[in-house]
Amino acid sequence: MKLALDDLVDFARGAAFLGTGGGGDPYIGRLMVENVMRAGGAIEIIAADQVPDDALVVPTAMMGAPTVIIEKLVRGDETGQALRRLERILGRKAYATMPIEAGGLNSMIPLVVGAQLGLPVVDADGMGRAFPEVQMVTFSVYGVSASPMTIVNEHGECVIVEARSSHSTEWLGRVVCTRMGGAAHVACYPMSGRELKDYGIRRTMSLSLEIGRAIRRAREHSEDPFEGLIRYLRSTDHYRHAQVIFDGKIGDMRRETTRGWAIGYATIEAFAPFTGTMEITFRNENLVARVAGKVKAIVPDLICICDRETAEPITTEALRYGQRVKVMGVSVPDIMRRPESLAVFGPRGFQIDEPFQPIETLF
Repeated sequence: MKLALDDLVDFARGAAFLGTGGGGDPYIGRLMVENVMRAGGAIEIIAADQVPDDALVVPTAMMGAPTVIIEKLVRGDETGQALRRLERILGRKAYATMPIEAGGLNSMIPLVVGAQLGLPVVDADGMGRAFPEVQMVTFSVYGVSASPMTIVNEHGECVIVEARSSHSTEWLGRVVCTRMGGAAHVACYPMSGRELKDYGIRRTMSLSLEIGRAIRRAREHSEDPFEGLIRYLRSTDHYRHAQVIFDGKIGDMRRETTRGWAIGYATIEAFAPFTGTMEITFRNENLVARVAGKVKAIVPDLICICDRETAEPITTEALRYGQRVKVMGVSVPDIMRRPESLAVFGPRGFQIDEPFQPIETLF
């Protein structure tokens, strides 16, 4: 996959859509990648099948609350430092890096690392969307450990987390991240090429680019961008069930940055033909959407809030009173709906007292 400067707006837009409100600000992520590309950094994106089975692959990301990232700007080399320090612990060089999740920032971070360190970036991730906790990835579900994890801040300070489980890695790492100001840079889930192929969600970077393009091209042809987007999503294997599930205006917002996350809710007052008020609760990412107490979409399926005219995705830190929005429900890849996966990042993983209901049964 080739990625040019002209592709970055589309790529960031599509990644932000898959981030379901989380995964970081797409504008900041795009600027970071533009900066390294304009400085001559080469970005090589490879398919999972191109990675040797015995190669070391190290995902890289930013950890913390998206609200913090807007004000706490990065220096630029922190995530690369995290990867290099993890290499020293493991005594091996990484063959490639990759995103741990899809998101406007966290899909971009590995591109920056790859350009700075001369590493290819694998066209895959661990969930095909974004989630707020380290253990909430397919790799963890199937036995790949998040530990050791290196956490680096803008001062170059590093904390190494070696924990008994991926859940413990999250628990300890979140405290460190909070002490580092609410956002930090991590390298974690060191894995083999074989594990990547067996448990990763493939082609999510390519899909991010195509999702962003579908929205832009629909606009350019004076088509409803939601129709263009839905048509494209339904042509994919990962996101084949997609629909607008609500249309309205944000009437109330509550959001606080606490314990290393952005936590809150938004209520949306309906425009016809929809009725009532939708409430969406989020922890970095949108988790459950209800109307009159009835579930309309729930994790791990995607709940995406977009500008109702342009279909531009709106992250949770960018939600504001009075915005006119449409809400989309989108299915996740099949591996994300297996019982063992739902035990980690289904509703119970977020202390939501509701069973998982596939989005296509709720339309």
